[in-house]
Order: sequence, then structure tokens, then C-alpha cells
Amino acid sequence: MPGAAESIDWHARARALKPRGEAFINGRRVPAQDGATFSSLSPIDGRVLAAVAAGDAPDIDAAVAAARSGFERGDWSRQSPAARKRVLQKFADLVEGARDELALLETLDMGKPISDSLRVDVPATARCLRWYGEAIDKVYGEIAPTAPDTLALVTREPVGVVGAIVPWNFPMIMAAWKIAPVLASGNSLVLKPSEKSPLSALRLAELAVEAGIPPGVFSVVPGFGHTAGKALALHPLVDAIAFTGSTATGKQVMEYAAQSNLKRVSLECGGKSPNIVMADYPDLKRAAQAAAAAIFFNQGEMCSAGSRLLVQEGIREELLAEITALAGGYQPGDPLDPATQLGAMVDETQTRRVLEYIAAGREGGARLVFGGQRVRADSGGCYLEPTVFDGVRPSMRIAREEIFGPVLATLSFRDLEEAIRIGNDVEYGLAAAIWTRDITVAHRAARALRAGTVYINCYDADDLTVPFGGVKQSGSGRDKSLHAFDKYTELKTIWIDLA
Repeated sequence: MPGAAESIDWHARARALKPRGEAFINGRRVPAQDGATFSSLSPIDGRVLAAVAAGDAPDIDAAVAAARSGFERGDWSRQSPAARKRVLQKFADLVEGARDELALLETLDMGKPISDSLRVDVPATARCLRWYGEAIDKVYGEIAPTAPDTLALVTREPVGVVGAIVPWNFPMIMAAWKIAPVLASGNSLVLKPSEKSPLSALRLAELAVEAGIPPGVFSVVPGFGHTAGKALALHPLVDAIAFTGSTATGKQVMEYAAQSNLKRVSLECGGKSPNIVMADYPDLKRAAQAAAAAIFFNQGEMCSAGSRLLVQEGIREELLAEITALAGGYQPGDPLDPATQLGAMVDETQTRRVLEYIAAGREGGARLVFGGQRVRADSGGCYLEPTVFDGVRPSMRIAREEIFGPVLATLSFRDLEEAIRIGNDVEYGLAAAIWTRDITVAHRAARALRAGTVYINCYDADDLTVPFGGVKQSGSGRDKSLHAFDKYTELKTIWIDLA
């Protein structure tokens, strides 16, 4: 209902909310086996939201054992696709019914504006569950074109037990991108959410069981990466591991998989995406609006953020002036105010990390055009101004390393060849964009840019029907679309001799 969010006293709701922090294993809430906990702190004002179970190897063992038992038992893995569809559709309904609670958990735990949690995160989570539930009974096997005296069937089977490690920037959406295709295809799942934002994933697990997911098939073990995450990636009874997070951690996950049982690994890692604006693009206001949103939305805490703005000589000053004017409208505000567009950074550690990059940009010779300061210090929270740099050289740290904050690095180029060369000259390859009215230039750029997604005259366009993932050190494998099933199913050939 329009205006419904504005009529809610979100501060009162937050005071009344009592999140639970126990792990969710084998269909019920349980403490960590050693009783250890850590405090989930809200970046809004530093309040303690919950004492969260600090899962470790014994807790992962328990969750994986339950997942393996559930898979072998077959009350989920051997259900018909149509039956699994009905459960996932109900799961989506329950997520929509818990919209306000889930949105509030997301905002309190991660710091994003409540309007974004309501408008983006919860609906996208429900839509993902519903889409994969609807898709699974429409995925067919194959009959190979063999000789007439043979029949070769190619079928898809669930891989077994899947471990998923998800990040803190979109806790529910990133979890749903794993949960939905994993469960739809009949697997069991052990999910390790980020220790920075574990609360919504724990609530999703409760809703999954309420929807009809059998106990043990979906467990959530909160904890730290070097303990619970490592134990999950190393576990010999986990058949596949799906990871979203930093490139450095993704490399460790691959090592753990190799050290254990050579489990299947899919990675969606970091990005340093180029957003290229050609001088012939006729609507610089529109390009500026997209460029600002591409780096300031979600506080810049996006792997696909358009963090490098490449502008052709001749329009740089005009475009930069437009973006700078828009940056003023992204001033950090109270995340529980529905009017706020830019919320809090996820925690103190990330805030200091981004400030260090801002300092490095200034020391490296880039010109600070806007922002760059910590603000709202009296709130007790973690707030940074939107920040715009000009005069950035491709060799600078702020042009090469993933900052994961609202910091835009602006670079100039002479022609398309130079823009492509600069755009590709980083270790990442997650996303890229080109703004031009010339269809030939658009297609040349789209083919030449080494990225999993290339946007033309837009940025961060999104739909579940298209795959998402990267090349180079941005990872391997794809989330979203029917291609996600490739990560969580095995192809089996059944050869029949008819001679």
C-alpha cells in the first residue's frame, strides 16, 4: 500500500523486536555446542541486537549430518518437482507475510535504509523463491542422438549436500539466490551467513520449516569465516560449496575444497566495474543519475557497483558536475526513516577501511570533488558521505582495488580503444557498462569488455531470468536464471543397449 511504510513508527518497532540468535539445525533453534556467542551490533547506533551463536566445526558437523540424513531419507530429495514447487511457493508467501519483520531485521543488522529493505530486499527474496519453485517442474532431461540400437538418457539429479557461504551486503537476497535453486532441485543445504548480518537468514530458516521443508534439509549456522566457514568448506560430506564474498576469501574456499573431497565450487567474488560514458551519449543527466545510483545505492556495498566512472574527454566536467549535484541528495540519514536514501556502513571495520581508501586517493594525487568525511558521529553509528574523486589514474589503488563503499573514482579517456583497455586492466570482471548512441560502438564494447554482465545505456538492470556472475578473479559459475541449476545438479547418462 503506498505510504504504508511512512505511517509506521519504525523506531518503536525496532525497540519491540527481540531477534533470536541461536543456530537453526535439524529443524530447531539450538545454541552453539560450546555455548559461545558473539554480539550482533547495529551500525545504525551501535546497539546490541542479539547474542548470536558462534558456530564452529562441531556445529557444522551436526548441520551437515542432519543434511546428509535428510537427503538420504528422501522426504525432500525424492519428492516430485511439483511437490517441491508447492512448498517453495508457500515459503515465498510466508516471506511476503513477514515483510515488515524481515525488512526491519535487515535494516537493523546491516544498516541499509528501511525503504530499500521493504522495496527491494524482501520482495526480491520472495520472488526468487517463487521463481525457482515455479521453474523446477519445467526442467527436462535429454535423449542423446545415438545409434538406433541404443538409448542414451541424460538426467539431472541433485548433487546432495550443498554448503553456502553468503555475504553481509544483501543478506536475504544473496541467501535466496542459493536457497531457492538448491532446494528446488532436491538438495539439502547448510547456510553460513556473514557474522555481520546473520539475523534474517536465521528467520528464513524458521519460515522454511513452517512452509514444509523437512527438518535437517535446511540449516543455518552463524559464525565466523575462519571457523564455521572454513569447517563447511572443508567438510568431507558436503558435495558442493557456493560462495559469495571477497576474492581473497574465495581463493581460500577453493583451497579448502581441494584439501578435502574435491567438492564442486562456485564463486561470486569481488568487482571493480567500469562505467563508460561516451561523448556522443545525448542525455548526460540520465547517465549521471545512473552513475550516482550505481555507486551510492546500498552505501556502495555492492560487488557490481559502478565504482570506476570512465568519461570521454570533452564531457567530463559537465557529467561530473551533474553527479556531484546528485551526491548531495545521498547524504547519510537515519536508516529507520523511510525518506533516507543512504544508510550506515555495515560496521566500524568497514567504515575505517573505506576511510583508508579515501585517504589513499588523496595521497595518491586524485582530486576530492565531494564528500570523503565521516558524519552523524553523535548517532553512535557508522556513516560516511558519498565521495567523488576526479583526476584518477588507472594505476591508483582507488582505481584498482575493491573499496566496497560509496566512493566513485573518475577517469578520463580519449577513444573507445583506450576506454576498453582501462576497463579491462584490473583483476576483476563482474560487470561493466557503456553509454553511447552508436549501436556499433555499443556492440564492439560489449564484446571487448571482459565482464560477466555488460550494460548498454543503463546500469545494474536486473531480472531473475538472466545469469549473474563474473570472469577473471570475480569468480566462476552463475547465480540466477536456469543456469543456477548447473551448480546444484549432476548430469547422469543412462545407456541402454537395445540390440
